[in-house]
Amino acid sequence: MDSLIDLGYWGLFIGSFLASTIVPFSADLLLIGVLALGGNVWGCLLIATVGNWLGGLTSYWIGWLGKWKWLERWFKVKPEQLSRQKSRIDKYGYGLAFFTWLPFVGDLFAIALGFYKVNPKLSAFYMLLGRFLRFLVWILLYLHFADRFVHFITR
Repeated sequence: MDSLIDLGYWGLFIGSFLASTIVPFSADLLLIGVLALGGNVWGCLLIATVGNWLGGLTSYWIGWLGKWKWLERWFKVKPEQLSRQKSRIDKYGYGLAFFTWLPFVGDLFAIALGFYKVNPKLSAFYMLLGRFLRFLVWILLYLHFADRFVHFITR
């Protein structure tokens, strides 16, 4: 992650994008690192949000390309299981997109939303909103505890 921090805003964008796909990575720590090195707060918020959102949309799109028969054939998932899962996705709908920023399950939410063809525009909007608010909270925490963060990172 040090090399991504060294890339500054580009590193923040790349890291935020990758963290929002199935690559296990922390965009939050990267954001704090760039801020601690003097990154512009609003620029970091915009870059991290857009990079993370585009990564989430990529996961959504991968799910959109999926086919029921592939899951049945290659993963031995029964049609009944897919129908049950679809009913759960339909129950929560695009509201799940707000929570696609969550670690581990967020990527699965994004893929499932795409797989079940949940409204792309609303899914994209709620994905963007959730990710923006997540990074905003991290920035507010950083600004409140900036001295401690900088001390922790630089020692």
